[in-house]
Order: sequence, then C-alpha cells, then structure tokens
Amino acid sequence: MALTLRSSTSFLAPLDPSSSKFLHKPEDAPPSCVAVPQAPARLRALRAAAQAPPAPMEAPAPVPAEMLHGQVQQSHAGGGEPRRGGVPVYVMLPLDTVGPGGQVLRARALAASLMALRSAGVEGVMVDVWWGVVERDGPGQYDWEGYAELVRMVERAGLRLQMVMSFHQCGGNVGDSCNIPLPPWVLEEVNANPDIVYTDRSGRRNPEYISLGCDTLPVLKGRTPVQVYSDYMRSFRDRFSEYLGNVIAEIQVGLGPCGELRYPSYPEANGTWRFPGIGEFQCYDKYMLASLRSAAVAAGHENWGTSGPHDAGEYKQFPEETGFFRRDGTWSTEYGHFFLSWYSGMLLEHGDRVLAAAEAIFRGTGATLSAKVAGIHWHYRTRSHAAELTAGYYNTRHHDGYEPIARMLARHGAVLNFTCMEMKDEQQPGHAGCSPELLVQQVRAAARTAGVELAGENALERYDEQAFAQVASTAASAGLSAFTYLRMNRNLFDGDNWRRFVAFVKTMADGGARTALPRCDTGHSDLYVGFLDAAKEWSAPEAEAAAAL
Repeated sequence: MALTLRSSTSFLAPLDPSSSKFLHKPEDAPPSCVAVPQAPARLRALRAAAQAPPAPMEAPAPVPAEMLHGQVQQSHAGGGEPRRGGVPVYVMLPLDTVGPGGQVLRARALAASLMALRSAGVEGVMVDVWWGVVERDGPGQYDWEGYAELVRMVERAGLRLQMVMSFHQCGGNVGDSCNIPLPPWVLEEVNANPDIVYTDRSGRRNPEYISLGCDTLPVLKGRTPVQVYSDYMRSFRDRFSEYLGNVIAEIQVGLGPCGELRYPSYPEANGTWRFPGIGEFQCYDKYMLASLRSAAVAAGHENWGTSGPHDAGEYKQFPEETGFFRRDGTWSTEYGHFFLSWYSGMLLEHGDRVLAAAEAIFRGTGATLSAKVAGIHWHYRTRSHAAELTAGYYNTRHHDGYEPIARMLARHGAVLNFTCMEMKDEQQPGHAGCSPELLVQQVRAAARTAGVELAGENALERYDEQAFAQVASTAASAGLSAFTYLRMNRNLFDGDNWRRFVAFVKTMADGGARTALPRCDTGHSDLYVGFLDAAKEWSAPEAEAAAAL
C-alpha cells in the first residue's frame, strides 16, 4: 500500500534535552524554509514536507449566550487560560493494541505508526489497559507483559502515555471494533449472581461493568469491586513505577461503561437503544433497589422505594412520549427530585470511592489522574434533559448536574476529561434536540467553578477541517490541559486526512490559534511513502507499515 503525506508544518518536534527518557541529544530544529544539506536523506524529505501549507481552518461562529441553570454562560467560559506552549495532543491507540491473549498485536505497524505520530508533533498516545486481559487467569494473577512491551515501544518513539484503567467490557458500544469481556472468573460470579451487573426495568442484565450498588460488598471471590480495582491499580503501579510521571504521564481511572462515569443507559448491543433515544434507568438489580428503599424510608416516603419511575418510557422513545420526561413531567415533582438525587448521588459516591483509592495508590508517582464524563448532547434543549438523567447526570433546565461531578473530581486532583469537543449544533439532526456546544460550555463553566482542569476528546471519528477547527476553538477558549484524538487507524494516515491532522496538531501547539505560514511557503510539497526501491534517495517503511493498520 502506498501513502502520500502532505503537511504544513515541521514533522520533527524538538525533544526535551532534560528528559531522562531520551537517549540522544536533540539537534536544533532549523526553520522550515532553510535547507540543511548535512541532514540524512530521509530527514531532508521529512523537513521538505513542512513547505506544504494547510487548508485554512475557519474559526467557528461564536455561540450566543444562553441562560443555563440561572447563569449566563458565555462562549468564552472555561477552566483557565491556555497553557504556555499550547495544548498537547494525544492519540488513542486501537482498542486491541494489546489483544485478549496479552500480546501486542501488529507490533511492526504499531512501531512505525508511533514514529509517524512523533514526527507530526503529537505528545503521546492513549491505551486501554483491559481488566479482562490483565487479570484473565484468576483473581490477583496479573499479566502486564504486553503492556510493558508497549510502554517500551512508546518510550523508544519519544512519546508519552495516557493509560486507562479499563474495568469495563469492550464490545457493544459506538466504535467498539473488538470484543474483550470482563475476566472469566468475574463472569463466573455474574452467572452465579446476575444482580452484580446493571439491570433495567425489564430485567435485562448488562455485563459491561459491575453494578455500583455492590461497590462495598464482597461479591467477587471474597473481595469487593472497589478492593479488586484497588489491587489491580496497585499492581500496575508496582510494575510500572519507573515509568510513572515520565513516560506514563496520566492514569485515567475507568468508572463505568466505556470507561465513563455513567450508567449504561444507552446500550447499542442487539439494537437495544438507538440514537436519539432517551435510554432507561439502570437501578433494578437487588443491590440498587435495596439502596433505593433505604433512601425512601429516610425521606419519609417508603412507597417511593419499591421501584424506579413507572412512567419513564423505553430506550428508543422521545421525552414527550413519556410521563416522566415530558415538558412538565414527573421529573419536576418532589418524587422526581428525590429519585434523581438518589440515582445521581449513587454515581457520584461510586466515582468518589474509586478515585479515592486511585489517589492514594498513585500519590507521589508524578502521574496525573483523570476521569471521563460522557458528552450526552441529545435532548439537551428540552427541559428535562432525559438522556442525561438516565445516564446518571441530574442535569435539567433548573438543576446543574456537572458542577457536583467537577467538585468531586477536584477533591482528588483529577482532570475532567469530556467528550464531543468536535461537534457543532448545526451538524446535528433537528428532531433530536441536540446542543453539544452549549453542553461543552456548561461543563467548561463547571470545571472553572470547581477549579479542576478540563481535557477533551472527540466523540466520533472525524477527519474534516470543521471538526478540527471546532476543537481548536474550544481549546483556545477553555484552556484545555490536553486533547486526545480518537483514533489511530489506517484512515488517519490517508494523505488528506494526515495533512489536516498534522496542521491541527500544529494549531493546538500554538494554543488553538491559527498560525501564519512562512512567506517562502508558496506551494505544496508531497512526501511520498510507499514501495520505493533501493535506487530511491530515501524510504520510509515505518509510514508504509502505519498505513497497513
């Protein structure tokens, strides 16, 4: 396969000479328009690519001020000023980078891809550290070897790592390209006691993640789920202690399905849910129901604890089709406030427990902690925000659901990682009541109020200039601490996609502001990467392998 890369910026980002992870001292990077005759042929070819100008990235139109939760949220609201040196860009690796058997898959292509990302100025990569892979052989039996090999590969490439403690199943959600279930011994416990996983009103069990209702109960071979997660993270810390804080820059703590702090309210598996359905509450396992009954008794309304809302509809319905979520529905009553406070409070307590354990384990290692919050933007323009409510975010026209989350993260020094940074309102279907832009504004304001750093991701695969421009605009206004791009695959290395991505990384390095081209940069230069014979002046088999992903 042949690959053509066209880029607007130098592919060689300067290395930090003070960093202990690099073996060779970096050379000063010359201006992009100056020839360097003594450089190796391949290096000259890479630098020549810097002469190709990017397609212009138009700044998105400002979003009008909106009245949300009693405050005016301006489009420039954010969590602080952009970091000096710009916003570092990370790239998510394929979900099966370390496969079900614990080995690095497609290692040669991966090594080439890492070098290509480094040459584009990317800060690092993100990888899921699957519970179902590492602890597959039995309780407390950890196999870190595949991840150890990956860490060494990333170190050799001069990149850094965001590593996700993925305590959830892979498969059955948007973008899931492989199937990695929970550890077999955990699934044995699920078969013996199905109530340890989330359950909906119809009794359907969801094996993506262990129900938070049993966080503190010894349901996993004599250990509680929080103890199991803690033992896993402690073993990870001990195995990778020499890399934490340098090569491993960040630990993202998985807190639910897809690694996000939420309930699995919109599962795509078997067609259960379809966009833009409202989803369903996930509070019908016996442990959640026991907690609900206890809360109802404490509130003086024992009858409120027998079940979840009876009028909340089904996964694929719209808010106005239900008694609970319609304009002035049950959500706005005293009972609705009780239930939503309990349901969202349980989620907050779960996040607090697991992050408290992570904070204690990784304290002093130098690695940053983070947690991901889902960007549920459909039905945001309705009063009830139904899809957010079923996911566990008590966010309505009159109640801010994100500030409590931000404050909880701030207590543990964790970065708030938020999705859908690439989306614009005008690109969403009109019938779905979407507003990703207003949602991002609200989350930015919550992060600012709580004093927590805000980082971002794109929710869907995008390679177009509009999406990159939207992310860059948000980064500039919100002061993102980092942005993680979804995802590395063969499409990313396609010529036009790669050119736009490299230009985007340069824009982010400049703080999200568009940069002027050198005056001497008047034309495009093509960097051809493919099957070149020995008579050619240079070759780049690494990028050829990257294209084979």
